[in-house]
Amino acid sequence: MPNPVLSEGQRAPAFTLPATGGGRVRLTELRGRWVVLFFYPRDGSPGCTNEVRAFREQHADLAGLGAVVFGVSPDDLDSHEAFVARERLPFPLLTDRDSRVGARYGVWREKSNYGRKYLGLVRSTFLIDPSGRIVRIFDNVRVKGHVQRVRRALEEQLASGA
Repeated sequence: MPNPVLSEGQRAPAFTLPATGGGRVRLTELRGRWVVLFFYPRDGSPGCTNEVRAFREQHADLAGLGAVVFGVSPDDLDSHEAFVARERLPFPLLTDRDSRVGARYGVWREKSNYGRKYLGLVRSTFLIDPSGRIVRIFDNVRVKGHVQRVRRALEEQLASGA
């Protein structure tokens, strides 16, 4: 199902969120840089752990291509700090406790599990160009091979002169 709120080519919604390591991350302060912004449901769950590990393993390649990486979930900063330490993450995690940023990015929406409907975070990644535009949306992500697809998308954008 495509993202119901945002489309590729749109300006990424601005946000300011608390980050691990202290401070806050403001998207507007990242202009001039490629941004990989991935939303995940919960620190420590099996799928989310596999996803952050994959981003950890590809982090040097993504950084070498000029991208900064941020993970976002509704977990609190204490949970994020423990997750960063346990998984030795080289990038910050941002906390979206009230899911307002997730809603603005169209990732906080109705989900279904065994016929039960509920609101939750749909695992998604946004590739944002240096001007602040969304160039790729990876919606309802399956973890296996995902980070490699993100890296290839960034390489394609760079090769096209974006």
